[in-house]
Amino acid sequence: MADRARVEALLDDLVAGHRFEIAVVFPVVGAVTLLASAWGLLPDFLSFNPYFILFGTLVMRLPLVAGLAPLVDRRAAVALVALTGYAFGIELFGVATGWPYGEFAYLVELGPMLAGEVPLGLPVFFFPLVVNSYLLVVLLAGPRARSRLLRLLAVAATVVWMDVVLDPAAVALGFWEYYPPGVYHGVPLSNYAGWVLSAVVSVSLLDWGFDADALRDRLADCEYLLDDLVSFVILWGAVNVAFGQAVPAAAAGVLGVALLRTDRFDFAVLRDRTPS
Repeated sequence: MADRARVEALLDDLVAGHRFEIAVVFPVVGAVTLLASAWGLLPDFLSFNPYFILFGTLVMRLPLVAGLAPLVDRRAAVALVALTGYAFGIELFGVATGWPYGEFAYLVELGPMLAGEVPLGLPVFFFPLVVNSYLLVVLLAGPRARSRLLRLLAVAATVVWMDVVLDPAAVALGFWEYYPPGVYHGVPLSNYAGWVLSAVVSVSLLDWGFDADALRDRLADCEYLLDDLVSFVILWGAVNVAFGQAVPAAAAGVLGVALLRTDRFDFAVLRDRTPS
């Protein structure tokens, strides 16, 4: 337990002391390099380099890892393992059958691939959509989030909203493609029905695995817990703007406004406080 506490303290110090670099610099660099890759401006060994993508993604996930680590007991660990199994299962099933997200295939390797079909780092990409949505709803809804039905509906809507931002940008970059292309920037509407299903499963597992009161206390005490969502807004908002995709870019802006309402982010101050 002492070793775990030391690791958690080190992670907490790392993230708290480098919020600006993690939440702002990394997504800006990520957006620039992804766009440069899509536009053929980088040499082949750097263009969509899977390990560079995976490394940058892992760094941007540090606020979630450090923020939730103190809450992960045996029950929460089981819930996260089950959510990982669900993520791989539904993605492999989706690639094979086209259900529930629509028929699609990965065109870019996002790190090592499982069975040559699905990124081995899939949980790193999947978890933030559901966990950030869950945390944002709990924080903004306050006491109303104690209603399981309201929490479920609000989180499902937020997950879909985040994918309204993410999927068009990923398709534009060439990360994956739907067959046939859907009506919304190449994304089929069935994809969003699939995310409603994934949100229901995810909320059920998170509700079961994490102590609700402890999670609210941690949200109140940990200022950086939603910094990963800041990275999401900057990275995918910028990509959508670069491709002239007004609706998903505006949807990213709405998420940004929701984050501002949490009154946790003054990155001009954070930049000045960041150790050199």
